Amino acid sequence: MLKLYRFLKIKQRCEVVQSWSDPGGADLGGIFWRWGAAVCLWLLGAVASAADKPTLDVEILYIEQRIERPPVLSNLVSWPADEGERGAQLGVEDNNTTGKFLGQSYALQAHYFEPDLPADEVVASIGELLAQSPKLVVLNLPVDTLAAVSKLPEAQDDLFFNAQSMASELRSGMCNRNVLHTIPSRAMLSDALIQFFVYRKWEDIFLITGNRDGDKAYAAAIRQSINKFGLKTIEDKTWIEDTDMRRNASAEVPVFTQARNYDAVIVTDEDQDFSQYVLYNTWLPRPVAGSAGLSPVAWSAVVEQWGAAQLQSRFKDLANRDMTSRDYANWAAVRAIGEAVTRTSTDDVTTLREYLLSEEFELAGFKGASLSFRTWNGQLRQPIQLVHERAVVASAPVEGFLHPVTELDTLG
Repeated sequence: MLKLYRFLKIKQRCEVVQSWSDPGGADLGGIFWRWGAAVCLWLLGAVASAADKPTLDVEILYIEQRIERPPVLSNLVSWPADEGERGAQLGVEDNNTTGKFLGQSYALQAHYFEPDLPADEVVASIGELLAQSPKLVVLNLPVDTLAAVSKLPEAQDDLFFNAQSMASELRSGMCNRNVLHTIPSRAMLSDALIQFFVYRKWEDIFLITGNRDGDKAYAAAIRQSINKFGLKTIEDKTWIEDTDMRRNASAEVPVFTQARNYDAVIVTDEDQDFSQYVLYNTWLPRPVAGSAGLSPVAWSAVVEQWGAAQLQSRFKDLANRDMTSRDYANWAAVRAIGEAVTRTSTDDVTTLREYLLSEEFELAGFKGASLSFRTWNGQLRQPIQLVHERAVVASAPVEGFLHPVTELDTLG
């Protein structure tokens, strides 16, 4: 009855479209009538075809271990409690928007773990969830937990989408054939930033590294990119945490950043603890980038081109906040599943994995380029936006950086 109702509603709308013009009238009216007739016939055919087919129910597991972030200096720094899951939910809504015409239905089954739960208990619980039939799974887990889960005997017939961890080792030494990555690696972010530095001829870098593990990993990626693209590190310092930047930034930061010369400062501070206090306080008047100032991101509220504004609007209607990079990675994971199911007409995990890693797969990601997965490490190729708080400055790969297959492979 529901499909009959949809059929009748579309038929009614088609009659309205066709009433806009008379096929016997002016040429423009005839064009509109023929266009409206063609669109309506396609819609009616799609609904009729869907009505003849059994519904393909696609279940996606969403697994997350909540993040307990350490305290930071500024009271203005906060992280959404529902970061990640809202992106996955929007992906399901988008899949169902087209799926209802194709006899497909998508559902998200969410499982959450508290941040203080030991890793071995998390891995054991996830193993129980994976013990039955092959699963499609979106993971938001710490790097070591994710690596352990992907190696479980119960996980070998499943397909995982890493939508949180940016650890480069997951794409190299710890790489597993059943894991795809929709979140960019830190290496992709650092390459994007340094490409822009090369373009602007900012060659001498002052690097400031935070004290947390993520900060050190990001700094390691920055150093690798600096060497890769032929720039120089003039100073490489670790941040000193024994001062209150809220009161003393204008005195402490100039002293900390004293050097004979440098073209730009890069700060790695993933929890946004101190980096915002470096801006406008450096010894030399130089641009600041990395975790403050000019930042490389997978997604930002300031991205508006390539149809992104409508994705931003739909996300804001759903979550009542702006979309983050992690939200985007979860949305991309669910949408990749939807695209693969649509093209293959199956929810068989092995078939979907083969299609996702084939040359035929492309995902429209509102970034000005078609997104695809690298066959050798499962990373989703995607442009990286270089943004500040209010605008996009550039999109990487930056013009002039070439690759024999795709310029997107110049990142990471």
